[in-house]
Amino acid sequence: MNRVALAVSGAIARVTESALGPYQTAVIRIGFAGTWLLFLLREYPHRHELYGPDGPWGWDLGQQLTGLNGSFTVLMWSDATLWFEIAYALAVLSSLLLMLGWRTRTMSLLFMIGVLSLQNRSVFMGDGGDNVLHLMSIYLVFTRCGRVWSLDARRERLGQEARARGERVVDRTGPALWGVLGVLLAAATGAGRLFDSEALVPVLLWGAWAAQGLWWVVGRRARSAEPRILLDVIANILHNGALFVIMAEACLIYATAGWYKIQGSRWQDGTAVHYPLHLDYFSPWPALADLLSSSGTMVLLVTYGTVAVQVAFPFTLLHRRAKNVLLAVMMTEHAVIAVVLGLPFFSLAMIAADAVFLPTSFLRRVGVRAARARERLFARGRGAPPPAPPAPEDTERAHVGFPA
Repeated sequence: MNRVALAVSGAIARVTESALGPYQTAVIRIGFAGTWLLFLLREYPHRHELYGPDGPWGWDLGQQLTGLNGSFTVLMWSDATLWFEIAYALAVLSSLLLMLGWRTRTMSLLFMIGVLSLQNRSVFMGDGGDNVLHLMSIYLVFTRCGRVWSLDARRERLGQEARARGERVVDRTGPALWGVLGVLLAAATGAGRLFDSEALVPVLLWGAWAAQGLWWVVGRRARSAEPRILLDVIANILHNGALFVIMAEACLIYATAGWYKIQGSRWQDGTAVHYPLHLDYFSPWPALADLLSSSGTMVLLVTYGTVAVQVAFPFTLLHRRAKNVLLAVMMTEHAVIAVVLGLPFFSLAMIAADAVFLPTSFLRRVGVRAARARERLFARGRGAPPPAPPAPEDTERAHVGFPA
């Protein structure tokens, strides 16, 4: 009983005292924000046909749909072209800033608004990856995804160094951004727009805004450390819960896809992969598709291998080496799908979801090598000799910062 009690207390302490998987959440932040940003930029010339006033899913149909399912989209607040352009531009900007890790708490909310607004405006514009982005944009709001590999972590590190030198550090950008967003939320609520849809998104927006204000007030005005510690514990619990949901969501996607495939006759006889290779919509490289489908044995192996990998993946999480091998296979498979079937954004979204299972040691090595490459690039630009490689412990400290 004592061992069980110690294990339970240790698990509770781990969940409440720290935000787990900081590197994994940074990778999925960069992955999903980058995927959405690339999609918006690629479709920029066609934005009016996809989500704007020139689309086949017209204004009246959009009003009927959102009225029936209560989905949230700011694009139904006005049918003006200027309003659409502003919303699209803000979606692009929030994706870029979230990917860079600037004010990640605020940008994750704006990123979610951009994703929900555009996708709920035209629900038939997507290839499967949009569903993953839709869900993950909500989950990211609850994570502390800016603790490493972000401008927030860099700002906090520089602030700590300045305070160590006895300098006073005052953050004016955060309160100003908080005030502007509060005014916009109040205006939208007062106009009766914010609560036209389901209450989940408006409540989430107002709750996050109030929490940000409380966090700032406690950090600046509290005379003791207990209130800040309490808020930190709550933030850690939300982060770790959201991280668990993201992992469970990824497992659910693969498990359901695999088990549904097993029930299909074409997957059972090993010919399912042959058919999408010969559809015009999924054949950007016909010669490559013909080459891959020319071997019946290859088609059979790929078909059965796809089902086996998807069904087995949730169970391999119990074995680290097997999980890592299968993870590499799945990421390679999505990269092949991106090229062969012409589904780059679906593949990028799935690779970003898979990244939550990457080993921390691997991600740290990637971060160290990226930092060295960046320093060498800047040193060459300045005409200075490349700096010596940092020690592992110094690199690790450089990535640690307060929640962002």
